[in-house]
Amino acid sequence: MPRVAVVTGASSGIGEAVSRALTARGWRCVLLARRRERLQALAAELDAEVEVCDVADRIAVEETARRVLERHRALGLLVNNAGIPGRSSFVELDPERIEHVMRVNYLGGVWCLRAFLPGLERGRPSHVVNVVSVAGTVAFPPAGPYSASKHAQLAFSRASSAQLASRGISVHTVNPGFVDTEGFPQRELRAPRLLRRLVVGPDAVARHVLTVLDRGGTETFVPGWYRVAAVAQALAPGVVARVLGRRG
Repeated sequence: MPRVAVVTGASSGIGEAVSRALTARGWRCVLLARRRERLQALAAELDAEVEVCDVADRIAVEETARRVLERHRALGLLVNNAGIPGRSSFVELDPERIEHVMRVNYLGGVWCLRAFLPGLERGRPSHVVNVVSVAGTVAFPPAGPYSASKHAQLAFSRASSAQLASRGISVHTVNPGFVDTEGFPQRELRAPRLLRRLVVGPDAVARHVLTVLDRGGTETFVPGWYRVAAVAQALAPGVVARVLGRRG
């Protein structure tokens, strides 16, 4: 029987691309997102399963996990991919949006890991892939709430990796840079030409996820040279703050 993968934010973008790539590899995918029609159309194409769920809602996640684990006692993979943008500063973005960005981008992954953990333990050796962001390693002023949510998600992913390794569960942190998706239309943003050239598509991230599952890797970047930004932030935060402050 094929191994079972749960993919959040699967109705479009990176989640859809990862679901397609996993299915092509022989995985049985359980697709989670809020948009039922989009999920059903993709599920029909991939012969996958659908669970309509808002990962920001802890109770909804727990109920969804209960249904999934009733059908599949053991899971081989959880992909925490669901995320929403927060393109404004802390002083300009609506308070409700700031809270929602944090609930989806950070707490959504926490609730999913907790809820699906019994299935991952029964399916070990198993994997968790947390799709974080380069924004989780560099504080970008014009999208401060988004960066903060990804910083939190990054800390969650690192802590989970250290905690779960001894339990036979490998946690992989994947940090994409600029990815052009429906929710994050990077190619349409007003940005310097050089930055627009750095934009990749969801398929590039999906291929990277498969590579990580094959070869391992605790914390990786897509493309790999984005790691330079994380190193710069860690080694010279003051310089990075001044540069980004002028950009912002």
